[in-house]
Amino acid sequence: MTADYALLARQLEALLDSRDWLTNSAQTSAFLMEAIPELNWAGFYLHRKPETLWLGPFQGKPACHPIPFAKGVCGAAARTRLTQRIDDVHAIADHIACDAASRAELVVPIVVNDQLWGVLDLDSPIKGRFSEADQAGVEALVGVLMDRTDLVALF
Repeated sequence: MTADYALLARQLEALLDSRDWLTNSAQTSAFLMEAIPELNWAGFYLHRKPETLWLGPFQGKPACHPIPFAKGVCGAAARTRLTQRIDDVHAIADHIACDAASRAELVVPIVVNDQLWGVLDLDSPIKGRFSEADQAGVEALVGVLMDRTDLVALF
């Protein structure tokens, strides 16, 4: 089920009325959890220490922390700086299972001034949940966050 990402982008732009990275990333994770159907987790992992992602604002069950760049879908997104769209996380040998109900994952790296700031991680209990249209739409929403926020180096 694909969301109306053009509408979501306009709504997110209106919601992000602060330039503060913590406020805006918290608002974004809550917004995505409510606006995109069939998610069971939406949030950020931040690049606060070398080769490691630290848990940031999120919505959902308690999460794994920390995540090394060398492991999991979030680690792959951080390491390669490429969006990871996984239809079946159980087919990934080094998948980090924070919530056993998760089946699909979409992770978008956030790069500012050629530095990795962190990643946006979306999980779904539905295998194959994320389409190419979802990927493009979520990447556009990350662009809105980046345009509306003063993202600073975290480590």
